[in-house]
Amino acid sequence: MKHNFGAGPCILPQEVFKQASEAIINFNDTGLSILEISHRSKEFEAVVAEAESLIRELLSVPEDYSILFLQGGARQQFAMAPMNLLKEGDRMAYLDTGSWASQAIKEAKNFGPVEVVASGKENNYTIIPKEYSIPTDAEFFHYTSNNTIFGT
Repeated sequence: MKHNFGAGPCILPQEVFKQASEAIINFNDTGLSILEISHRSKEFEAVVAEAESLIRELLSVPEDYSILFLQGGARQQFAMAPMNLLKEGDRMAYLDTGSWASQAIKEAKNFGPVEVVASGKENNYTIIPKEYSIPTDAEFFHYTSNNTIFGT
């Protein structure tokens, strides 16, 4: 058996592939692929409702909280974190650990003042800085611990 422990793709059970491939050919006996049905159809709305229900159950999300399904992956969070966590005038603190952190810093600067508390750039990101202080007035601290591009 092979295993992929990479940050992106993962190993899935064969039954997941079987169910997904059936849905691509004929979703819930509709005669259409899940890729072909409207995102406004009752069949697709049922998929979204089930996903929301499972998320609420798994993560104990209260009913008075909304669950948003957004595209964009991890990079989208570079903007979403500041957009959702900052008020006007708030500061953010970032640890520059490499490619992903640098992209997050660049995006965050669109939303307010960013303080880079330390950077591994001068060492070509071969180390993760350990000596730094997080400002007490920072609304949040961003730290990318798995720098897959540089291997730190």
